[in-house]
Formats: sequence, C-alpha cells, structure tokens
Amino acid sequence: MPILSLFYGVVIRMYKELSGKHHKPHIHVEYAEDTAVVALDGEILEGQIPKSKMKLVEAWIEIHRDDLEANWKLLSSGEQFFKIDPLK
Repeated sequence: MPILSLFYGVVIRMYKELSGKHHKPHIHVEYAEDTAVVALDGEILEGQIPKSKMKLVEAWIEIHRDDLEANWKLLSSGEQFFKIDPLK
C-alpha cells in the first residue's frame, strides 16, 4: 500500500478496497507495531495506536479533510491518489 503521508513516525495509507470492508471513507494508520483504521470523521474502525499519536492523526485529518475526501473519490473511481503534506 503506497504511503499517503508520513509524520512523527506515523504512516498514513489509503487505498481502494474492492470489497468495502469498512463501508465508509477511511485511512490506514501505522505507528511502530500498532495499526488502526480510522474513518475520515475520526472514528476508529479497527485496531489502535498510542493515544498521543492518535491525537496527532486526528489533528492531521481535521487540517486535511478536503484533500482526504478528494483522494477517496479519486481512488473510488480508479484514479491515482495524491500525497498530502505531513503534520508540521
């Protein structure tokens, strides 16, 4: 899965899911050995990451919500996503 963004050791990925397991737009988050699937509204759909890192992810989602939604639409229509700036 290609990387959408990377900041403070947090890896963010997004990809087209053919079966639609989670049924809502979301990202895949990795930090060290932990993983989570987080909806674009901030709901944790699966897994967990440390609370401090989740707060960073939530802030990043809020800042980049329009870009995330645009990427979700691109991937859903079979097009390539674009990278999003990291949290600074």
